[in-house]
Amino acid sequence: MDLTPRVQTGDRLATLPVVIVGAGPIGLAAAANLVERGIDFTVLEAGDRIADSMQAWGHTRLFSPWKHLVDPASARLLEAEAGWSIPSPERAPSGTELVEQYLLPLSRVEAIASRIRTGVEVVAVSREGMDRTRTTGRAAAPFVVRVRTADGVQELTARAVIDASGTYRTPNPLGSSGLGLLGLDEVAELVHPALPDVLGRDRATFAGRHTTVVGAGHSAANTLLGLVQLVREERGTRVTWLIRNAQAVRVSSSDDDELADRARLGGRVDAAVRRGDIALVDGFEIVRARRAGEGVELVGQHGGELVTHASDLVVNATGFRPDLDPLREIRLDLDEVVEAPRRLAPLIDPNLHSCGTVEPHGFAELRHPEQGFFIVGMKSYGRAPTFLLATGYEQVRSVTAWLAGDLASASSVELVLPATGVCSTGLSVGDAAGAGSCCG
Repeated sequence: MDLTPRVQTGDRLATLPVVIVGAGPIGLAAAANLVERGIDFTVLEAGDRIADSMQAWGHTRLFSPWKHLVDPASARLLEAEAGWSIPSPERAPSGTELVEQYLLPLSRVEAIASRIRTGVEVVAVSREGMDRTRTTGRAAAPFVVRVRTADGVQELTARAVIDASGTYRTPNPLGSSGLGLLGLDEVAELVHPALPDVLGRDRATFAGRHTTVVGAGHSAANTLLGLVQLVREERGTRVTWLIRNAQAVRVSSSDDDELADRARLGGRVDAAVRRGDIALVDGFEIVRARRAGEGVELVGQHGGELVTHASDLVVNATGFRPDLDPLREIRLDLDEVVEAPRRLAPLIDPNLHSCGTVEPHGFAELRHPEQGFFIVGMKSYGRAPTFLLATGYEQVRSVTAWLAGDLASASSVELVLPATGVCSTGLSVGDAAGAGSCCG
């Protein structure tokens, strides 16, 4: 017996577009799939350019080759309209290359270009005339999407909402409690977000200074390796790696990893620590920060004592979390640990799995009690640290099939992932849909 709810198809809903939040690779893939399904849509991007978050770390090379980074529906549209072909299928591009050679051309496809609005921040989503407590007639009511633009606050209506906004702009705090770090206001200008361009755009900021990278994952490792190169090139540059646990268990290598670049990251970082290029401070739980002259001091628990670590600069590479504030009036079913959709969470909880165990999944694992609302891409992983672009493409293929009423296609799995999905690479980042801690 199939008890899956069907899409509401009232006359009014049928005239409204699907709203896609985010014009990164997953949001644009959702658009391409909706084009193929003949469903109208609008893409809302908070940045002033498409793939704004990805362009922020575009200097970083992804560890996946091109063949794993292109959405099939998007490729079909590009090939049909522009004679596009995938560049060097076996080579891993940088984030900038992915944007310039794939995402920008895709955003210019006629069927998509006219439906993208940049500089539009989604501040809230609800149902027309209903807060989250009202049930009668809820599934038939349009979604209301409140947005902020340069012209003020406006509202749009939609038949469905696909939230592909990512997590890059909402990093985890530096404090081990998960709360905002005490004293951060005093040192905010000395604390940098994950994946700074230490060998390019941000070189002058880090050259000749002592930088402490906080975090045990792959964004941290990529920044560490960039700083190690800077140590060799700029006198006075020093690097410290500060982690909460006894070891960086997420930065690992595997002989069985089908993505060779990804498998090398752990070994390169370990070698740099052994050589003394990186000073490792493990088991340090940050309690607060404070200003110390021109630098910053991190105060924390280490070895059962309250100690202080001094540095010129800090890079916060502690991972990311979803921004759920705009969804307060939406009925969500989220796992209490990782804040991912409840059916997806057991597949990605880092307490239980490495990301290599994540199976392809679709609308069934992404459903919420709010029919017609989906969180996809990196944001669908909540606080789990790793994500594959190919996984996100399969998510939106399945979701758009469900929106079109094609339950058979929505329920099928049309994806084979590379084995052993541990994120990383030397001087590269995982595939990101608005986040720098993803796998490729």
